[in-house]
Amino acid sequence: MNKYHRTAISTLPSNGWVRSIAHACGMLALCTIACAAGAADLIAVYREAQSQDAVYGAARASYQAGQEKVPQARAGLLAGISASGYTLYNDRDLQLRSGSIANGAQRYNSNGVSVTATQPLFRMQNWIGYQQAQTQVSQTEATFLQSQQDLILRVAQSYFDVLLAESNVRLAAAQKTAYDEQLAQAKRNFEVGTATITDANDAQARRDLAVSQEIAARNDLDLKKEALRQIIGRAPPELANLSARFAPALPNPQSTEQWVERAFASSLQVRIANAALEIATQEVDKNRSGHLPTVDAVAAYSDTGSGAGLQGGPGYDVTTKYIGLQLTVPIYMGGALNSRVREALANQDKARLELEYTKRTVALNTRTAYLGTLNGAAQITALQTALVSSQSSLDSSKLGQEVGVRTQVDVLNATQQLISARRDYAQATYAYTISALKLKAAAGTLSEDDLTAINQWLEK
Repeated sequence: MNKYHRTAISTLPSNGWVRSIAHACGMLALCTIACAAGAADLIAVYREAQSQDAVYGAARASYQAGQEKVPQARAGLLAGISASGYTLYNDRDLQLRSGSIANGAQRYNSNGVSVTATQPLFRMQNWIGYQQAQTQVSQTEATFLQSQQDLILRVAQSYFDVLLAESNVRLAAAQKTAYDEQLAQAKRNFEVGTATITDANDAQARRDLAVSQEIAARNDLDLKKEALRQIIGRAPPELANLSARFAPALPNPQSTEQWVERAFASSLQVRIANAALEIATQEVDKNRSGHLPTVDAVAAYSDTGSGAGLQGGPGYDVTTKYIGLQLTVPIYMGGALNSRVREALANQDKARLELEYTKRTVALNTRTAYLGTLNGAAQITALQTALVSSQSSLDSSKLGQEVGVRTQVDVLNATQQLISARRDYAQATYAYTISALKLKAAAGTLSEDDLTAINQWLEK
């Protein structure tokens, strides 16, 4: 129970239904500690998500597949060796048109085996392809790091969405309890003639609306739990709440442009887009190099033989060995090479424009997260004051109702104001937390350490 709850409850008059309302509202803070016993915290949920989230698992598999780009491209620079062999049974009938006597039907075996080795000496396309593969691996690594940051954000967002939904359910229940007390009081006053039926009808209407809001809040809680289930693969456990000790901090440095500059330098989205532009540029160079000649060192060994019967001959065995250089000069390929160059240039322009769009998006997201963090901290401080003043307003309205200077409508309005202030405070707290994480993500520095820092504010 924080100082606001202690102050509010200690100043209430000793009236039964007033104490009930105070108990319903004050228990919202106590529920944080009471419900957190044995609850899973943010790090525990994140650990589970790392092994169970399908999106993150797919990203990990994609990263592992991307690592194979370099070995595949390196193979184009290394020697290639192939071997082949054959054995044939020949059955042929030879008839000479000159009228000479031929051997007629001939049946014999022929066999052969060959080994060929090729070592590329100059293949610019293969060399550029190898450099391109290294860039692709770098892009894959950045993409996987991005998926890790996305997982942190998704876990935190879903975690605090559940906490906020639980808070809304408790507030809706507290509001309904308060209206129940007011309705009962209005009916008693009407029975003894100290109030009109209007007060009872007003309290009844607000109580019915509170029931509807509680149903909606519980439905929203079920939906938020299902969203968390999608990440961890099972029904969410009981979650630890933020403690009353939670204190928001201002972003450091307190400069939007410094955060934007940091994002341009470290953002994973910018890094991925830069890699895409570099890959597109290398693709242009690779296709242009298709016009260049290639030089290979080649070596081969073959051993062939044929049985007797070839045009009456006794058969033969031939062994061939050679080593040398092979030059290939592309002269005309039907216009395919020029077409590929034009295609690569268009894709390069596309990648350049996408990089510019990514930078603008990152700058927008960084500024949005910075302002959300900065204003969120200020809003939390303001709402803490609003909680105290709203509680004081409710207390004054109740005392005024007892002495006849305030009506029941005033009390109901003050109750609604206090509930709204509590709801806004919870929402601002969780929104600030997410904005702080998004700011780190925009700058490319979000890590598990940031979750650990928030986890310290949870009731264990």
